[in-house]
Amino acid sequence: MSQQNTKQPLNTLLRKKPPFRADQVGSLLRPAAVKKARLQKAAGEISAEQLRQVENDEITRIVEKQKETGLQVVTDGEFRRAWWHFDFLENLDGVEAFTPESGIQFHNVQTKARGIKVTGDIDFSAHPMLDDYKFLHGIAGNAVPKMTIPSPNMLFFRGKLEKAAYQNDYKQFQHDVSKAYKKAIQAFYDAGCRYLQLDDTAWAVFLSEAGLRQIEAFGTTPDELR
Repeated sequence: MSQQNTKQPLNTLLRKKPPFRADQVGSLLRPAAVKKARLQKAAGEISAEQLRQVENDEITRIVEKQKETGLQVVTDGEFRRAWWHFDFLENLDGVEAFTPESGIQFHNVQTKARGIKVTGDIDFSAHPMLDDYKFLHGIAGNAVPKMTIPSPNMLFFRGKLEKAAYQNDYKQFQHDVSKAYKKAIQAFYDAGCRYLQLDDTAWAVFLSEAGLRQIEAFGTTPDELR
């Protein structure tokens, strides 16, 4: 009597929905063509439309590369962003970009000077990253298009509060940020996104004395932020 072959074909073992066995946050090294085009745009040598076309071409190329490697989830490499978090946060209503005296200090490395400040009521309305996602969605094919945005926590720790009402009322700040993110998640969903990741790199702040002082400066405590 022959033994029945119970080995399943590979395609039946692959997950069709996240979480996948192999995944990525989505931020890839910017290609030379994008870096050059950004410099040209800053110098007034090309238009915003020409820069976007370069980005489109490079995103299309990198999406195909991801699919060739066997990834089931693809991203745009964040090729349109200069910062993985600031680019999203500064396009929320009530948030603005500014140039601080210095960048963010890491171990032996300091970033370029860039910051965000909260000057008005925080909300979510028209946001350029919705169109960014729609382009990715349109070229993903059979792969799952994924978008990553910074968590609300990043605005708390990286945003400079200049709106007096928020300085005096953290609960209102928290309420408005939550409301904005609910709208953002719904907007990405309406655009077709079914895989939206909220990324957070600030958890270590809860383990440092400097971080605890920053939390206390908001008039709250780590326990209240749980």
